[in-house]
Amino acid sequence: MTDPKQPLHPKKIIMEISPELSTTYANLARIAHSPADIVLEFAHLLPGSQKAKVGTRVVMTPVSAKLLLKALNDNLARYENAFGEITMPKVNSLADNLFRPFLKPEADEGEE
Repeated sequence: MTDPKQPLHPKKIIMEISPELSTTYANLARIAHSPADIVLEFAHLLPGSQKAKVGTRVVMTPVSAKLLLKALNDNLARYENAFGEITMPKVNSLADNLFRPFLKPEADEGEE
């Protein structure tokens, strides 16, 4: 009989990665949901383009999505402990931050 106050420890899962597995780069994500599912679509938006190509769609249960959120928060906290705080962009979206028009640095005083 297990003690309900003791946390459950999941069994270690060995994940096999196929050599044919392709890696998808994403700089944009769209999230939608229904009562039963959370849908994550990952896309790549090219600079200057208005059209993003969705490369991967992941559908999961709300419980799985919440566990993913917890895992991401835990991993980001460890990342920031190792490498420093991740600063958030000041604009509304990652795509806006990545692909805003290039601004030339201002000349120092006395420089022409």
